[in-house]
Amino acid sequence: MFQRLLICTDFVDGLNRLVNFVPSLAESGIKQIVFLHIVPLSGDKAVPRADEDAIKTARDRLSVATQNVPDGVDVHVEVQAGQHVERILSTASTYKCDIILVGTQSRSLLTEKLFGSTAVALCNQAKIPLMVFRPQLLSTYMVGELDLRCRNLFRYFLIPYDGSKVADFLVEQIKQRVKNSSSGALKQCLLCWVVEGGGRRDLSALVSAEASKTAKTKLEALQADMASLGLEANYQVLHGDRVLEILMAAQEYDISAITLSSDSVGKLVELSVPSFAGELIRRSWHPIIYFPK
Repeated sequence: MFQRLLICTDFVDGLNRLVNFVPSLAESGIKQIVFLHIVPLSGDKAVPRADEDAIKTARDRLSVATQNVPDGVDVHVEVQAGQHVERILSTASTYKCDIILVGTQSRSLLTEKLFGSTAVALCNQAKIPLMVFRPQLLSTYMVGELDLRCRNLFRYFLIPYDGSKVADFLVEQIKQRVKNSSSGALKQCLLCWVVEGGGRRDLSALVSAEASKTAKTKLEALQADMASLGLEANYQVLHGDRVLEILMAAQEYDISAITLSSDSVGKLVELSVPSFAGELIRRSWHPIIYFPK
């Protein structure tokens, strides 16, 4: 599904550990991996300069990735100086990457607006999907656990769906990549439609039975469509708060990542109306794959 990864690491996000798992990533269909570390420019603002010692140290740490490379896989190490978002986008373009992997801390929307977020900025500016990890999660995996995670990076997607144009866009993005992929890394997907109102298990008077029926009908059609592509597709109609229900579903099923798209992540409108996708990116401990519109 994805074959050319750009893995961005600051050495505290846990993604630097992936230098030891290139063969495992190759088993998930990966053909090219670029490891990128960005060193901030320092010195006088008029004459900014890179810390050459920091660049050498970072390159030495990442070069481990080039020592055990399976046939048919290309591995590159890039250590650059400059602004993070600019360098990430430039490197992704240079190597024709089809997904960017980054780590991001869980933070509030207000904190994000005040201090910025590289992940959210990339959601707004990148033209290719972004996979977001929690540093605390990657850092605590044992070697065997991280090996298994790398082998199944794109195996099972949870797809929130509500019949909207954004949801249809998300599904089409996934379908197109499945059609164009020869690796067959994606094996399974779970389509989740959350009907807001009522309890998780109890269909109360506040929940529209007609809305649930409509959701079921559309999900059944999508299930058949996904199955025609060779995917094992399941669906759930849930009831309650959209963000909480998706987070709970992610815990109950053996998913690799939650997939999302949005018209408003990181934009000023979120201060008054927080987006569903933005809230999941900020709160989920499961990896998020964000497809930019």
